[in-house]
Amino acid sequence: MAAQTSDQPADQPAEELRFRSPTLAAFERNPLTGRSMARRLPQLVRRALVLSWQVDRKAVAQLLVCQVLSGCFEAFGLLATTGTITALISSGHVAERVREALPSLAVLAGAAGLRALLGIAVSNISTRLAPRISREAEMRMLDAAINAELAAYDNPGFNDKWDAADRGADVAQDLIIESQQLTACLASLVAAAGVVTVLHPALLPLLLLAALPQGVAGMKAARVHYETSRAMSAERRTLGLLRWYMVDKDIADQLRSGTMAAFLLDRYRAIGARVDAATDRAAHRGARFAVLGALAGGAASGLVWVALALLLGSGRMSVASAGTAVFALRTVGSSLRGMVAYGTRMFRTGLYLDDWAEFIEEAGGHRVRRGSRVAPAPRVVRAESVGYRYPESDAPALDEVSIEVRRGEVLALVGENGSGKTTLSKLLTGLYLPTSGAVTWDDVKTRDLDPQALWRQTAVVPQDYAHWPLTARENITLGQPHGGDEAVREAAVRSGAQEVVDGLRSGLDTLLARQWWGGVELSGGQWQRIALARAFHRPAGLLVMDEPTSALDARAEHRVFAGLRRLAEDRAVVLVTHRLANVAVADRIVVLDRGRVIQQGTFAELVASPGLFRELWSLQNDRGAAPDPRG
Repeated sequence: MAAQTSDQPADQPAEELRFRSPTLAAFERNPLTGRSMARRLPQLVRRALVLSWQVDRKAVAQLLVCQVLSGCFEAFGLLATTGTITALISSGHVAERVREALPSLAVLAGAAGLRALLGIAVSNISTRLAPRISREAEMRMLDAAINAELAAYDNPGFNDKWDAADRGADVAQDLIIESQQLTACLASLVAAAGVVTVLHPALLPLLLLAALPQGVAGMKAARVHYETSRAMSAERRTLGLLRWYMVDKDIADQLRSGTMAAFLLDRYRAIGARVDAATDRAAHRGARFAVLGALAGGAASGLVWVALALLLGSGRMSVASAGTAVFALRTVGSSLRGMVAYGTRMFRTGLYLDDWAEFIEEAGGHRVRRGSRVAPAPRVVRAESVGYRYPESDAPALDEVSIEVRRGEVLALVGENGSGKTTLSKLLTGLYLPTSGAVTWDDVKTRDLDPQALWRQTAVVPQDYAHWPLTARENITLGQPHGGDEAVREAAVRSGAQEVVDGLRSGLDTLLARQWWGGVELSGGQWQRIALARAFHRPAGLLVMDEPTSALDARAEHRVFAGLRRLAEDRAVVLVTHRLANVAVADRIVVLDRGRVIQQGTFAELVASPGLFRELWSLQNDRGAAPDPRG
């Protein structure tokens, strides 16, 4: 949602919040047809079977066997119908006729019972298999996401695609159930068609003719609803995003203090009204197709009854065969209607699964593919003529940057907002790979190093640190303890987090997740101390601290910087900050401006020399004259 600015042409509409999906765009370029729907169904069934096969091959084999047997028993039941009717309408005493019908009745009852048992088995297997399929889909999605380069998240729409894929993984379990229901209808249709062909070859086209109008009408209605669902999926995702913003805890205070609730609710109503209008149009069109299908189906059924009467009158078909044909007619019609209904559901499920597959494909294209050399704790980390450009950015974030930091040294990165400090720190830690130049650890390029081994040698305090819903101990060790609680307490003391831990009800065992599981909630400054303790606890060769004390009080901030020199004894330290008083502790300071290095030196040298550093230092120490209290 973007408001029109003063320099925006008056006739140019403001940009609007709306999810953009390449899959949906492809569907808009290629309108859905009956033929494309017919091709899509087997693809969806195949996708369901492939996912199921990878989860539990035995269960899939059992499902297929049960479906085949169910179709066979339905055919036996229909064939036995002819014998039953023949025996019951023959001449003779009622008891004799019933006795003659008993074998056929036994086949009917047995087939019905066995089909019922097979249906229970199919339902049981599908119910057990369904959640495992969703979990498999989630695991693939998670694997794709966590093994993608960090730069993937800078691509437009990557996070939106994750949200859409998450929905796809959730409904993946529906696909196996819907595909089994569709397969059952198909098996029933094939069985009925086979029986009708045995009774009289002319009946099959007649039965299909009777069922075809409603089937075609159902398919057209399904296409209308599917196209509407597909077109409105972007709107529904936008509604979901707005709901999240209206109830998110982190911005709930800004929603209220900014009195934005009415504005967002109006936007929500407007988008919801569009969805409702589209749904109403689809419902009316679908109803018209249903009425036309019912009328045509009634006329076609009349033709079938006329044909049956002619066959009976001419002696070409017995009364028993005609009765069986009636049952087969009902079976064919029911199966066709079921196939349309379940096919429609599968189309809708397939829409979400397309988003899931799209995300996995895109994330796979960003999969981390680097070298295999294991990085030890680096003695020197160097950037050599490094450049970096974010996706779809007009200007590079970094351009021809060359710096180095050695073990035992504190290097400070200084500059105004957007100068490239954080980007450079991510390149030094191997979180990003440069688009030009090279970042090396002990003269080995980061792209040639095993990324997991490299990251085990880094400790990072980012600007936005995670509030993990774990205990205080796990929030410091990150699930990778070493040295026992003594090492945890030492890191907590250095960062000032020990005071936080001492105030918790269960010390290090306290759960820090009040909003979810009844744990304890910390303030911003307390969380920052925990984040610092994480970095200090980690046995890493490179420590990067990006605005590490922005939420700390003066006493806590002094403790951190007073102990920074001791931390640098066995590691290289990179400090990113706007608070220039804190960089006096650094051995060297690098000043960045618009992605380029414009100054380097010690604190004393840069304060004494004309340039951006001295200008920023003067501005930070100039707060203007104090107001006159006499006013």
